[in-house]
Amino acid sequence: MKNFRSTGATMTVIALVAAVSGSPVLVGELVGIAGHNAEVGDELVVHFVGEYDVNKVSAQAWAFGALLYWDAAAGLVTTAAAAGANKQIGHAAAVAANPSATGVVRLAAA
Repeated sequence: MKNFRSTGATMTVIALVAAVSGSPVLVGELVGIAGHNAEVGDELVVHFVGEYDVNKVSAQAWAFGALLYWDAAAGLVTTAAAAGANKQIGHAAAVAANPSATGVVRLAAA
């Protein structure tokens, strides 16, 4: 097929904020996982497919399959959409207890 470009599993972008390897990063309206550390202005490989351990709001319990959002201001994954302020990152890929510092997210298909 002549018009195929890539699977979209990863994309290389210019970092608009400092990124830490393995942490969520907002790219326009998409949320992915930083593939490596990057400073503002550096090229950054962002992953948009897969399951990842992420830092979460400790006081929330996650049910398997729960819709999850990235709260960029807090730097945590949450179940709260905050009236659209938080961007959808995916779904809980495992149950997470209240309290717990981390959970597993399955990234949403972009």
